Order: sequence, then C-alpha cells, then structure tokens
Amino acid sequence: MTDAFSSSSEAVFQRTVSVSFIATGSHAGNQIAETCQFITSNQFKKVALQFPDELLSYAVRVSAEIEKETKAKTFILGDTSYGSCCVDEVAAEHVRADCIVHYGPSCLSPCRRLPLLYVFGKRPIDVQQCAAAFRELYPDCQSHVILLYDVTYSHAIGDLRTLLCDIYPNVVVSLLKTDHSCGAELIQDSCMDTDHIDSQDDRVILKFGRQFSVKAGQSVDNYSMFYIGQEGLTLTNFMMTWNHCAFSSFNPETHTGRVESVKINKALMKRYYAIERAKDASVVGILVGTLGVANYLTIIEQLKDIIHKAGKKSYMFAMGKINVPKLANFLEIDVYVLVACPENSLLDSSEFYRPVVTPFEMELACNKHREWTGEYVTDFRDLLPGGSSHVGFPQQDQSAIEEETTDVSLITGALRTCSTTSSEIINGTSESSSLIPRNQTLTVANTNTAASFLSGRSWQGLEPKLGQTPVVKAVEGRRGIAIAYEEEGVGNKDATTPLQKS
Repeated sequence: MTDAFSSSSEAVFQRTVSVSFIATGSHAGNQIAETCQFITSNQFKKVALQFPDELLSYAVRVSAEIEKETKAKTFILGDTSYGSCCVDEVAAEHVRADCIVHYGPSCLSPCRRLPLLYVFGKRPIDVQQCAAAFRELYPDCQSHVILLYDVTYSHAIGDLRTLLCDIYPNVVVSLLKTDHSCGAELIQDSCMDTDHIDSQDDRVILKFGRQFSVKAGQSVDNYSMFYIGQEGLTLTNFMMTWNHCAFSSFNPETHTGRVESVKINKALMKRYYAIERAKDASVVGILVGTLGVANYLTIIEQLKDIIHKAGKKSYMFAMGKINVPKLANFLEIDVYVLVACPENSLLDSSEFYRPVVTPFEMELACNKHREWTGEYVTDFRDLLPGGSSHVGFPQQDQSAIEEETTDVSLITGALRTCSTTSSEIINGTSESSSLIPRNQTLTVANTNTAASFLSGRSWQGLEPKLGQTPVVKAVEGRRGIAIAYEEEGVGNKDATTPLQKS
C-alpha cells in the first residue's frame, strides 16, 4: 500500500536523471572555454561554482561541461548566506575548494581567502540605441561625462566607446578592475582599450571595482554620470556616493534613456534622520552582513571601539539574511549598524522596528571630529586607517578626569550627554559593578544594559518559583490536536450542529 503513494527510497538513489542541454550562443561557450583555461592553467582540482537564483537553471549544464573539459570536481553553490553579489567564500571552504567561479552580477568587493574568477555573462544590449539615447541626453559634444555600467553589459562597452569617443572627446569610459592581490580575475572583452586610462596628467580613480580618470585640475563633481543598466542597488550606490553629479541612465531592457529624477537630497536627509536616531541610541546592535568582503573583521572591531568610547553599549549579531521578524526579537537594541558590501549596506529600514545604519553613519553619530558635509561613504574600507575617508577618534587628555559633551536631540528635543572618563577609555574598562544590599548581605551586581531593559519589562518570561508551588503527581494531559481535543466534543453536541433556517 505504501508503494502506491510513494516510491522506494532505494530507487531514488539509483535513478538516472537526463539533463537537456539548453542551446546558448557563442558568448556562453567562449566564457566556459575561458573558465576552463583558468582552472587548468592553475591546476585546480576542486572548483566551487557560485550562481545567483536567476541563473541556477544553467548550473547543471555549466558544471557538466567544466568537469568534462578540465577533469576537475565542481560544487554548485546556491542560496548564499548573504547577498548573491558577494563571493561566498565560507561555503566554498566547506567543500575545501581550491578556487571560486562567481557567475552573474557582482559588487566586485575584494576577497582574501581563495583565488577567484568573475564570469558576468553577456546580457543583450542594442549598442546603436544606447548611443542614440546618449546623444539625446547630451546634445553638447563638449560635455564631460563618465560612463558607468552594470557588469553584465561590459562586453558591449568597447563598441559603444567606438561610437561615442569620436564625437564626444570628453567622455570617460570606466573599466572593471579587481584586486589582484587576492588572486581575483575577470573575463574582459577584447574590444576594450585599457591604455587610454593611464595618462600621466590624468588623475586615476578606482572605486567599486570601476577605474576611470579625470583630467588634471578637475574633480569628479565636474562630470556627469551616464549609467547603463536597470534601476537597482548598483545605481543607488553610485548616486549616493557621487551625489554632486547629475545622473542619466539607459535601460537595455526597455531601450529607453532618462534623466534620473531621484532626489538625492531627500535620500540624504533620510539617512541624516537615521544618524540622529543613532546619536540618541544607548544600545547598538552590530549586524554581520558579510563573511567574504576583505577587512570586515577590522571594521567590526573599529565599530566596537568607537561605540564604547561614545558611552554606548554594543552587541554583535550574525543571523544570515536580514529580515523584519529576526530583528524584531531584540527590543533592547535602539539602532542597528550593518556591516556589508557597498551595495547591500544601503538597506531600506522603513519596515523595521529599529533603524539600520551604515558604518559611516555610525561614525558620524559617535565621532565628533567627523562632520556631516554631504559626502557619503558606502564602502567601509574607506573608513579604516589608511582609507580615503578615515577620521581618527579624538584622543583623550590624560589629565582630564571626565569629559562631557552635551547637545540637543533633533528628534526628541531633549538634552543628551555623552560622558566617558579618560581612564576608562585608555584602559578599555569601565566601572560596571556596584555594591547593593540583597537578602541582608552584600552582593556585587554587574550593570548590564540588556539586563536593565529586561528588569523593566512587565513580562519577563516563565517564572520557575522554586519552593513556592506545591509538588503534585503527574496527571494525564489532553489527547488530540489543538484544533479539536478529544474531551472538547463530549457534552457539547449542539455546538457542532449547523443552524437551521426558520
């Protein structure tokens, strides 16, 4: 009778699955060939293939072709712990892989553990329509424009540059660059010319895996930005970082170009509101949003240090992908700070019970030497010592007993005081214990922020009440399921009969 409803478990293991290979263009075949060249030239034996959700349907075919050509063992990585744009080095190390091949869109954040190859794919784009949209948006041929693009359209940028640079001499085309110190490589289109970016008089800028140059005596703010791709996290990250530049975009799927009408000033004011909430907070939760981006442990330690010096308490959380129910379990936290890649750090926390800020916003709230100037930093590596936006925490005077800073909260209108003794900061400890009378004896009680919050709640969980309740014998409990226990139907037949029409 069981076989009629389910198959045998042994048959599942012995069953052969026929895979229908999907016919793809020559572009995919060339990328598989270059991937195999990367594996064989480095003599890798175990290869981790990381696919985003939208490309998982091609994973079996790609894995079979790579194993056939290279004789290497492949492992398919799906459902990453954090954003699919980041490299999941932890999952690759679980299978002891020698390298990782990352497919699809990427934030190009540097990694440090394993050799890496980026395969972006080649999304279709009409280069002629893109050039026509560019000419319509920038009728002045002397316009200074920096061309940015989604990584999946990098294969067509060489042809687009050929169509534009003869007409627009001041157009700067960005190139994709990875951190070669960690062994990362990417498949570049052969049509791209990399020599034009290395002029001695130009100032080279490398940010978010994009490299471009601006003319001597000018800054990025003097240029407009033209982005090729769909609206998403990548475009938002660019617009927040270069918020003084005018942005336009071309969507290859709809074949339309437009001037980005998103009001950056309004978005920055929302972020400034989150900064004010962080200044009012006394308990901060540090969310670990990545395990693969280089120096993420360093920025976590730096956040712990500045939060402690600002007189606040911090807790660290590692919970995988972040959602509203997960963060709602910790009512003690006043504000969260998310450590993630530049694209995933700009989390819209409007649905969350507590605001979620970036490490840059947390530094603005804790470090009085860092002022709000309109500059916005999404890459936390720029905040580390030696980074382009690093601002040291003010050094405390050895002779000062206590330093107090008082200002007014722009949200509540109340005075807030940040008081921290210099000896506590220098020694890294604080006086967190005191003597209180308890049960006619003296006991040392530690002041804990979470414990203080719990003591003020009306319901603190189940109370054991040891020694206060009588001991009784075990009795038989209810039978059945919660929707209808067996004893509930006894003597209550009238409740189950349907009503009759009169």
